[in-house]
Amino acid sequence: MKSLLATAALALSLGPCATAQAQDWPKQPIKIIANFAPGGAADQLARAIGAPLQEALGQPVLVENKGGAGGNLGGEFVAKSPHDGYTLLMSSGGMVSINPHLYAKMPFDPAKDLVPVASVARVPFYLVVRADSAIKDFKGLIADLKANPDRRSFGSPGNGSSPHLAAEMMKARTGTTAVHVPYRGAAPALTDLLGGQIDFLFDPGISIQHVKTGKLRMLAVASLKRAPQMPEVPTLDELGLKGLDADAVFGLYAPAGTPPAVIERVNAEVNRALARPAVRTRIEALGNVPEPLTPVAFGDKGAADFKRLGAVIRERGIRAD
Repeated sequence: MKSLLATAALALSLGPCATAQAQDWPKQPIKIIANFAPGGAADQLARAIGAPLQEALGQPVLVENKGGAGGNLGGEFVAKSPHDGYTLLMSSGGMVSINPHLYAKMPFDPAKDLVPVASVARVPFYLVVRADSAIKDFKGLIADLKANPDRRSFGSPGNGSSPHLAAEMMKARTGTTAVHVPYRGAAPALTDLLGGQIDFLFDPGISIQHVKTGKLRMLAVASLKRAPQMPEVPTLDELGLKGLDADAVFGLYAPAGTPPAVIERVNAEVNRALARPAVRTRIEALGNVPEPLTPVAFGDKGAADFKRLGAVIRERGIRAD
């Protein structure tokens, strides 16, 4: 993680000189690789930020999906791309902070081969059950899990995914058990919750529409802050699980060696875009929260999560599929 942070710090330390060096960039289209399947958070956020970036930079910004291996395939593609600023990665911070703990061998080192460029959004995870469930609130869920050890199930987008870790943190803090059912994405997990195949779910936002139409009941948010989309829903921190924070931060990364001036330019343009009401509204409609950060702050978040979530993974004995 030190290499990642050092490069981010260098990007800011060059100041006006770095900005001058970036004047010749970009001269050709820019590609954003979303390292998860179409329709997921990485894909949608890449498209949400790609349009204002294209407008600001005066070059086409193209989004391409390269999903697989928990984000590793897209991450490897960008890590091994030319470090000229024309190939960027949109990824969950989990690829940097979680995957190195899950995979015994990775084809690249996220902390050394990629550098943080710009945070785009904080993705909260919403704890939901079916509306016809006898469980009415978080206290009721915990009581039910304790009364039925390992007889309730929950879904996630995959082993070691951020929603999976949210559930594991909740179980560890409450002394409860439940069967984990990994899926190939949040959407199929949500489909099975709606269909009654699983009992609860930590969801990245696509459940909100079903909560509003009365099909699901939202019990809590696994964050330190309430979600602006659902301000009436308490956080797990408020409900007694002090300090529980399962949020994932999605943002742009670049191959190591990318000119610091380019990193600074992209960061500035992303942060300007996130201040625009239309962009904020689009991101919030996904259930996410716009999260502008400097490259250094973005790197700091990844480094802190690497330590914090690594401890959860080791304690709970989680492995990749």
